[in-house]
Amino acid sequence: MPVALLALAIGAFGIGTTEFVMMGVLPEAAADFGVSIPSAGYLISGYALGVVVGAPLLTAAAVRLPRKTMLLAMMGLFTLGNTLFALSPNQEFGVAFRFLAGLPHGAFFGAGAVVASSLAKPGERAKAVSMMFLGLTLANVVGVPLGTLLGQKVGWRATFGVVAVIGLIAMAAIAKLVPHQGKPVEPSLRGELGAFRRPQVWLALAIVTFGLGGVFACLSYIVPMLTDVTGYSPSNVTLLLSLAGVGMTIGNILGGRLADKALMPSLYVSLFGLATVLAIFTFTANGKVGAAVTIFFVGLAGFMIGPMMQARIMEKAGGTPSLVSAAVQSAFNIANSIGAYLGGLVIAGGFGLVAPNWVGASLAVLGLSLAAVSGGLDRREARLTPAMAS
Repeated sequence: MPVALLALAIGAFGIGTTEFVMMGVLPEAAADFGVSIPSAGYLISGYALGVVVGAPLLTAAAVRLPRKTMLLAMMGLFTLGNTLFALSPNQEFGVAFRFLAGLPHGAFFGAGAVVASSLAKPGERAKAVSMMFLGLTLANVVGVPLGTLLGQKVGWRATFGVVAVIGLIAMAAIAKLVPHQGKPVEPSLRGELGAFRRPQVWLALAIVTFGLGGVFACLSYIVPMLTDVTGYSPSNVTLLLSLAGVGMTIGNILGGRLADKALMPSLYVSLFGLATVLAIFTFTANGKVGAAVTIFFVGLAGFMIGPMMQARIMEKAGGTPSLVSAAVQSAFNIANSIGAYLGGLVIAGGFGLVAPNWVGASLAVLGLSLAAVSGGLDRREARLTPAMAS
């Protein structure tokens, strides 16, 4: 695979670390700012809001830029946001700077996915995209645990200072390793927005939102589930989260390879597998060994879907893939919000800490149903094309 993918993976590693490590150092940040942990939770939602807002807006604003320039600009903004957050004098500034750090997230992955795809040989494009996203999944295995440990021992500000350094390293790697891409062919905002007139694009975004929403319904409440239901100590939960990260990493690699071979059949199997694993988790959560095995497969099945959907939406966008590719990251964060909200709803309703797994399984089934509709449209288009040609 092209060495330029390493530069993109480094950027993805930094982004993945800053997105998820906040959960690990939230108590330290809350104590430093003198606020409650629920109030400090705005530091998490502030970043997510930045992703949702920034993905379409920054991609649209930079549609005429060469993609290498776009990648450098987004990583520069990411580095600035994390640097300022590490220096925040209070929570209000902290939320604002987390929002700033989240703005380039989707635009970076959108441009990066297009670049990765363009560098790959025919038949290996989804694999190339998955190599970039490998940095995101490795962040959950290495970056988040080490960043959490650093934050607990030295202070949360040190964690985000290191993240800013990773951003600088990524900028240097992109400048050195990513070849000049030139401007997109006939770049125009109207052309990029035109992709959203295609039903298949909206179906792909809906599959991401609901299919991956199932993953987040489970993972948002995984810590109390593993401590209060399964009986693990908090220190062991950190290791189990790394196990989930290993599953995500393997799933990401497998998803990219399977997407190049048979995208839609692989997507059906992944969503069905995710729904099945989440349903099983409602039972295995009561045993330590069963819970550990199941959480690995939740990560594996869930993150097989990511590269498949990134490849799917770029395919359906035609010659204008940048904006819809970035929109996948907005859908991903909406999935996070929906999953967490619905999971919390059933817990608050008195259904227990394992109930979010049933919610997750239901969302995965909904994602599978939408995928079936999308596949049906493919078959209908295939039947109509020969008829129109004749």
